[in-house]
Amino acid sequence: MNAALRARPATWRVMIAALPGLCIMVWLYGAGPLSNLLWASLTALACEAWMIRLRGRAIRQALADGSALLTALLLALALPPYSPWWLVVLAATSAIVLGKQLYGGVGQNPFNPAMVGYAVALVAFPMEMSHWSLPHAQHIASGLERVFGMAELADGWSQATALNALQHNDRLTLEELWQAPIFGQFAAAGSEWVNLAFLAGGLWLLRQRLYSWHAPLGMLAALGVMSLLFWNGSGSDGNGSPLFHLLSGATMLGAFFIVTDPISGAGSPRGRLLFGIGVGVLVYVIRAWGGYPDGLAFAVLLMNLAAPTIDHCLRAAALPKDRA
Repeated sequence: MNAALRARPATWRVMIAALPGLCIMVWLYGAGPLSNLLWASLTALACEAWMIRLRGRAIRQALADGSALLTALLLALALPPYSPWWLVVLAATSAIVLGKQLYGGVGQNPFNPAMVGYAVALVAFPMEMSHWSLPHAQHIASGLERVFGMAELADGWSQATALNALQHNDRLTLEELWQAPIFGQFAAAGSEWVNLAFLAGGLWLLRQRLYSWHAPLGMLAALGVMSLLFWNGSGSDGNGSPLFHLLSGATMLGAFFIVTDPISGAGSPRGRLLFGIGVGVLVYVIRAWGGYPDGLAFAVLLMNLAAPTIDHCLRAAALPKDRA
């Protein structure tokens, strides 16, 4: 079994590792994540084939590596369940065309394609990106009406995530705030289980030695330390405990499936550690004081910009002084 899995391309093993998280999301939100995945996959494959054809390359061979489907999967998992079909199409098109093929395709992109697509959708349509369904609150019919724009938001839809509520809270103690249905036992309702599922998948990838531990550990450690430094207990101006931040939003998806991208991240082990630390610090800063509740996409893209400089500085530091 393990030998057969190791023989598969890395992209397919990453997709296998993401299946537990996808299954938990389907259990919590119904067919919403699957709707996202369908629209994102169809759009990603179509855009990939179109761009490959424009460059005069073999389409079937280019699609067989699974990178377009992996981008679609990561994007679908990051988007709110039951996102309007046109929003998913916009995000997937941006991810493949702007985030990947514009730079030459696989192995050439300086930015993480899935985060490019997510950031474009978030900047262009922030309201639509804030509509998250409460766990177990939607029937498939009402969700699909949301996908195709046939219905207004129902009571089961939340326009404020737990991260958003905590960020803008200035009068309620955390104990009072935690009475809202968007909060769960330790973090956002449902997101604890989703993050634990992605953690399990990520640990399996580490066991498969598909990537090193440096970037995930750097991100999670930095996020945990930052949230501990600025956590004041249960006060109204508290920014959330370390456990809250580690189990909220897209933390584990980002740590094990986004910052581990070998193309857009740093190259050396020390560089990957610094890359992860930078992402973790920026995620916390944006969550606590920024204009968006979860800053993973912007944190990753900013560190993608910094990755070449990190590699350059580490190489220069490793050279003898007379050659530096």
